[in-house]
Amino acid sequence: MPSASTLRVQIEHALERRFPAALTPVPHTVPETAPTGIARLDRLLDGGLPVGAISEVAGPESSGRTSLALSFLAGRTREGLVCAWVDAGDALDAESAAASGVDLRQLLWVRCRGVGPIAHGPDRAQPWPRLDQALRATDLLLQAGGFAALVLDLGGTAPEHGARIPLATWFRFRQAAAQTRCSLLVLAREPLAQSSAEVVLECAPLAGLAGGGTVLSGLHYEVRIYRQRFMSATAGLRKPPASTWQATGAWQREERGSQQHGAPSGRFSLDGVGKQVFVAGMRIRA
Repeated sequence: MPSASTLRVQIEHALERRFPAALTPVPHTVPETAPTGIARLDRLLDGGLPVGAISEVAGPESSGRTSLALSFLAGRTREGLVCAWVDAGDALDAESAAASGVDLRQLLWVRCRGVGPIAHGPDRAQPWPRLDQALRATDLLLQAGGFAALVLDLGGTAPEHGARIPLATWFRFRQAAAQTRCSLLVLAREPLAQSSAEVVLECAPLAGLAGGGTVLSGLHYEVRIYRQRFMSATAGLRKPPASTWQATGAWQREERGSQQHGAPSGRFSLDGVGKQVFVAGMRIRA
């Protein structure tokens, strides 16, 4: 009677035209990651966000999702890499991005705006033109290549509208990101990409940081892994399910730099929702 190895070779030889290496295990490779700039989160993610894949950061307004994305882009642009920000709600504050360390010379900002005559009545809040612009721009940039990271900001899109994005769109984005080695980071109120996302993070605000009485100097956040593909088998034994971090106010440093360069100083908005708070560099709570 032939041995098991001989039978395996015979079966693979019979099926090699239809199923190459049908019984040979696929070699396990360590996925490439890029650090977020937040030490505790990088340890939680085995090094950072995956390269050539979709990552989702979900949470309500002022939950830290935009600050996390800016910290990630700051590290990428600091290395001289070109990144893009597709802004479906036209809510990104360039001063906040610069204060967080993002090199604006390395950042392409796509601002999605309404076109045509101003709508009245129920159609006034119609999100589809901007959402369609954002999806088309993301597809174009991913297919073009050359971007190390791309942020698709859907934070201002209602979850019921984002849920209607076809799954085929996310499959197309995942394939394009893998081919161009681009880290696609999706910001939304709830997870949208479903099985196409390599990792899904959930952010939540914990408390405000007061400096000098009534001055809001920053916010404290919690982030946990909602879903992660290809997580190591021992990850749950040596890592906490969630981590905390905080965005502290570096507006004084920014003000000093602005005075030296003759640029106007001002406040910076967090999460692009119009709240005027002081936000900049990231620091992990001890």
